[in-house]
Order: sequence, then C-alpha cells, then structure tokens
Amino acid sequence: MSRYFNNQEVELLAPAGNFDIFKDIIHSGADAVYLGGKIFNMRMHRKDFNFTNEELEEAIKIAHSLGKKLYITVNNLLSSDDLLLAEEYFRYLDKIQPDALIVQDMAVLKLIKDLGLNLNIHSSVMMNVHNFETIKRLQKLGVTRVVMSRDVDLNTVKQFSGKTNMEFEYFVHGDMCVAHGAQCLYSGMLFGKSSNRGLCMKPCRWGYRINKDDRQYDTSFPMAVKDMYMYENIPELIEAGVVSFKIEGRMRDAEYLIDLINSYSDAIDRYIDDPISYDRKKDSQKIHDNRKRDFSTAYAFGNPGLFNINERYEGTGKFYSTGKVFSNPVDEFEIKKERVEEIKSILETDNKSNNKAKLSVKVNSYEAAIMAIEEGVDKIYLSGEVFEPNLPFTKNEIISITKNKQNSKIYLGLPKMMFEEDFSRYNHLLRNNDLGLDGILVTNLGSINKFNDLNLEIIGDYSLNIYNKVSADFYKSEGLSLGAISCESPVTNTKDMLKNSKLPLEIIVHGSPVVMYMSHDLYENTKALNPTEKIDRKYNDKGVLLLIDDKGNEHPVYRDNSGKNHMLLSKELCYMPILKELNNLGAKSFRIESCNYDNDTLRNIIKSYKKAINNLDSCSKLFDEFDYNCLGFTLGAMQFN
Repeated sequence: MSRYFNNQEVELLAPAGNFDIFKDIIHSGADAVYLGGKIFNMRMHRKDFNFTNEELEEAIKIAHSLGKKLYITVNNLLSSDDLLLAEEYFRYLDKIQPDALIVQDMAVLKLIKDLGLNLNIHSSVMMNVHNFETIKRLQKLGVTRVVMSRDVDLNTVKQFSGKTNMEFEYFVHGDMCVAHGAQCLYSGMLFGKSSNRGLCMKPCRWGYRINKDDRQYDTSFPMAVKDMYMYENIPELIEAGVVSFKIEGRMRDAEYLIDLINSYSDAIDRYIDDPISYDRKKDSQKIHDNRKRDFSTAYAFGNPGLFNINERYEGTGKFYSTGKVFSNPVDEFEIKKERVEEIKSILETDNKSNNKAKLSVKVNSYEAAIMAIEEGVDKIYLSGEVFEPNLPFTKNEIISITKNKQNSKIYLGLPKMMFEEDFSRYNHLLRNNDLGLDGILVTNLGSINKFNDLNLEIIGDYSLNIYNKVSADFYKSEGLSLGAISCESPVTNTKDMLKNSKLPLEIIVHGSPVVMYMSHDLYENTKALNPTEKIDRKYNDKGVLLLIDDKGNEHPVYRDNSGKNHMLLSKELCYMPILKELNNLGAKSFRIESCNYDNDTLRNIIKSYKKAINNLDSCSKLFDEFDYNCLGFTLGAMQFN
C-alpha cells in the first residue's frame, strides 16, 4: 500500500497494543503499523499488552501479505540486565525481518552493528532529535528515518527535509508529554519506574496549585497537556516533507483506533486526489466528539502556551485501557540509615581501588564560578542554561574565569535543546575566540558531531541518558572523555556501569538535577490568573515558582533566559552516605548540581565534598553535619535496586 504526493511517499502509521488489536487495525486505512515485543519498549505497564515472539512473526507475515509495513519498537533505555537478553532478541528480530526497529538507546545501534545484523533503524521520538547536526550523525550511523521531537515545529522540519534524504516521521494524533523527549526523569527518581523505560507514572498529570512570591494561583493541572490533533493540517504536514504520519495509541482499543485511522486515511486520500478543493473538516466533528482529552496542534506551528493545557477528564490520572490510576502524589523518600546500609552492601566490591574521584560543579553565575575556583574544585561547568534572574555567561566573564582558574578546569556547558540558531551562536563563539576553555559539556549527539574538531575535551551531560555500559562505550567512540550516568539509574545498574564501562563515568552526587525540562512556561499562569491568597512557603528561594501538589509538597520550577522551565526535586539529591562505595567502584568524577544554590550554601557543600573525597571514611559524619535551609535529602533512583 503506497500513497504519493508530488513523488513524495505519504504513510499513515498506526499503533497496535496487542495481537487481537493488530488483527483489526491491519485491515484499516493504515499503511503501516508499529508495535512492541514483550521486552524493550515504551509501553510496559500491562502484561496483556505487547507481542510474544511468535505473534511478532505472524504479524509481519500478515502485514506483508496485505502490502503493508510493520515496525517494532525497541525504544526504551536498556538496563544492564536487559543487555543479557539483547543479543538473542536482536538475532531473532533479524531472522523475522520487520521493516524497521524504532530505537531510543544508542546501545541498540551499537549492538546491531557489532552483531552484523541486517535491521533497518528508525530513531524514536525518545532520541529527542531536534537539530540538523543530530540528523547528519544518525544518517552516518545508518538510521534511515527520524521521529521528530514533539517540540519541533513543521517549518523546522521543512528546512531539514530540504537538506537531506532522511525520512521524517511526525506525531499527528494522540497523547503528548509536557517535557522534551527523554528529558523527564521524575517518575524514575520518585517511583523507580522510568518514563524512559516504558513505566512512566505520570506525575505531570497530578493536580498542582502554583505559588509565586508567596501568592497562590489556583491552577488545576498546569502540566497536563492536550492530545495532539493534526487532522485539519494534512496539507501542511505533506508540504513540510513529513513522510510518515504517526498516530499515538498503543494503549487504546481497536474500535477507537479504527475510526480514527480511517478518518485520517480518508483525509490523506482526498487531499492527494484533489488538493485544490480539499475539505479539511469533513470528519473533524466526529473526531472531536470521540476525543479522550481536548485537542491542540501542540508545537507544530509554534509554542502553544497555556492553550496546550488540558482539563477534560484530568484529575483521574487513569489509563484509558484499564481505568486504573497511574499514581497519586507521594513524598520524595527521605534517606534512611537502614536503606543506606543495604545499598552499601550492594555496592561493595572486592577490588582494591586506588581511585580518587575528582569533584565537579555546575554553576549559574560568574561569582559562583570564581568561588568554586577559590575552593579548589577540579572541574567547573558554566551552565548553558542560566536560571533567572542571572544572565548568561558573557565572553568577557568566560575569559576572566579561565584566566583565573588556578588548578581548576573550566568547561562551557551547552543548552539541552540545541536548535539551529544555538549552533550558529556557539559555533561563532567557540571558533572565533580564544576563551581559554579546557572543554565543553555537551547535551546531545548533534553537539558532539559539531564540535568534536575543536581540540577541546568533551564531557557528556546527564541529558544523554547513559544507562548502560554499551551506550557509554558508544559515546566514548564518539569522542567523550567522561560521561554522566543517567540520574534514573538504580543501584545495581549503576554498579554494573561503574565496573564495566570503558568510558570514565561521572555521578551527580548532590544538588538538584532537572527532573522535568519543558518549553512550556508555567510562569505564564501568573500573568493569566489573579492570585487568590497569600500562602507561606518552605522552599528557600523566594523568587522561584513552586508547584504545590495535593500533599503539600513544593516542586521548584526555575526559568532560564530562553524561557524554558526546569523542574527540580523537592528534596536535595545526596549520595554522601554512599560516596566511598561509589569511589571504590571507579567513579571518576562526583558532580554537584548547584544552579539553584546561593554562593554561601554552595561553598559549604563544596567544602564538605572535598573533605569526603580526601577522607572517605568521614562520609557518614559529614552527612550528619549538613545543616542548610532545604526540604530534606533523598537518594533518588539509587534507593531502588
């Protein structure tokens, strides 16, 4: 089944959650179907969903007999345990020959290449592909199609499609995330159920009030976004060069999906047949009447702002497929001595280690960088996304910092989202100035591809989601000298990575890594709504916006200078009680994430970690001595096995 407009193929791609649904869906107007096996995919909540190996093989035969394509999702991050199953599974997939695999983890690309398998690869939306440098590198790695990040508009896709023969896939309907692809870590750190491993517990869809400047704003579900709806924009998708129109919905029932698929299929056919008199709205009312949430075109035509937020059927937090609740607000786990002892036991190693980890810190201001130099921090990362009210690092500030760096090394951090204008600015800054930098802190594959010829050390930030030794080794081959372990990595997985990775690894051991990274600006609520009452708050930074959940927990959300929002943990991440064990396993660097700290607090934290690294037997005592204004301490994902 093939459709073409001006010699450009147009594919309608439909989801199928299990074999029974597939057998109905495959006879709809879809050109292709995507689905997942029983392992390695982003829909792992229900045991009665996904496909056995035998069902995968039969589904491919059925699809191909009807002239349709079938794509298999291998689109979650692989753990160390997953790697034990990967070779056998990938060899099986090579035997049954789906039309493509949809992939998130760079480890999958490396394993398929190392095994010499003949499998077509599409990059998942969870690769967060949003710039041309990433597309160029993926094409060289053998990827034939990219599923664009949900935050990329169609004008940008059109620019990309005009410069490459890479195929582009775009979500046209269904459930969306408020956070950028693979940049939401909260479910994994709070529940041990990673959103990047198919187990998201949807904390973004809890009810939250907003507190700003001690004033309450009565929001309901300020991060619960509407469903994507592009039915009325078929022409714009085609003109942008989108080859595959993707419907989200692997947890939806067949009846709902078939009606939806056939409406989109009919619209595509009608536009191809007669683009001049095309009726955009033929089935729009029917689709609207059968909607689960309300609709938005999301970022297809620019940032939708508060219009993108949904209230229809929100507040239940339920799976559409079962009616069961995803999750309710919970307190972040406090550090308990009993659990610390259990974790220490897990992390114990028989190897005698002479390792002494370096100390690194990410800073938010010139003054913080100078203070970190004074305190003898080994590596200082100048944040690429500076939290307001501070301003981005100027060229003169960078030069001043590097001239006065003493024994510290200075690295310029890059933004998590690197768009074309960002590449233009950083390329000009880095190639036309002697800044005195020792290296850069990169956030995505495209940044590595663009700047690996600068003769600067390249360190990988935690946004790369390095979750296993194979992906770590992949990034070493790309040019990294050091990479941060994913903040979602639990204790046994972290131990395996430290023992077996060829790439030296850094661990964020203290502070507030960003657990939700959004282009959606929650601060707009304070302009659109009137405050209702004055509410006292506990969080120490009085200028920052807080999301208050139904249990009263305060979730700080910082805004950077480009308007992006960074939600932090309520409590401070703290690995001080297990620092010795992590060092003895070979961690090469311990990082403090400090962009939300005042300088006096940061100075005291740095002093404590320097003492700990110099005397690892003092860690418990130093942890007990932590005394600064915060909402408590947590081990995050490391509390889970």
